[in-house]
Amino acid sequence: MFNRTTLYILLVAVAMGLGLWAAERFYGEGAVRSTPDLQVVRLFPQPRPLPEFALRQSDGTQLVPGELKGHWTLVFLGFTHCPDVCPTTLAELAQAQQQWQALPASTRPRVLFVSVDPDRDSSDRIGEYAHGFHRDTLAATADIPALESFARSLSMVFAKVPAPRGVPADQYSVDHSATIAVLDPESRMAGIISPPFVPSSIASDLLVLSGHAPATGPGK
Repeated sequence: MFNRTTLYILLVAVAMGLGLWAAERFYGEGAVRSTPDLQVVRLFPQPRPLPEFALRQSDGTQLVPGELKGHWTLVFLGFTHCPDVCPTTLAELAQAQQQWQALPASTRPRVLFVSVDPDRDSSDRIGEYAHGFHRDTLAATADIPALESFARSLSMVFAKVPAPRGVPADQYSVDHSATIAVLDPESRMAGIISPPFVPSSIASDLLVLSGHAPATGPGK
């Protein structure tokens, strides 16, 4: 049975789908399309600048758009109490990270985990959680209004799901988008990766985008 939160998520997802359809009509060739050189990353015809944001990193410093410049960055929303999607996705991203960890730090692709559960996820907790998958994973969070604005800029959503009756109130869950946002070295929304995630394909695409591997067509 659908609850109000699930219905809200579905309605927002439909609205976003309509927005993508409208953009497709506007651009003619489609707002999201695969390039012949990439396997799983779907790039927009034009990168989309992100509005200003300020997230709190696991080390207590602020994460602002300028901090992400110079790197291709994969952004995933989640929370540390997530039972399945979050740990699975971060483990898959960690496998991709292992394939580019020897690259120079100045151009190495990044993974950013953003917790959308600030009530339970402190800076220390998100850092321990993210680094448990890969030491290079960035982790950040913020208050709910800032997180909602950031998620919206990535065409993503999240919503708190109250705990079932008879379960402690602090055992709630959080519904959230499962896609991965792809930011370019100018900190612009450049595309998306949709599940299911294939670590080797993600790694291959990020190596191509970062200029560390020759572009190849699908299946090559």
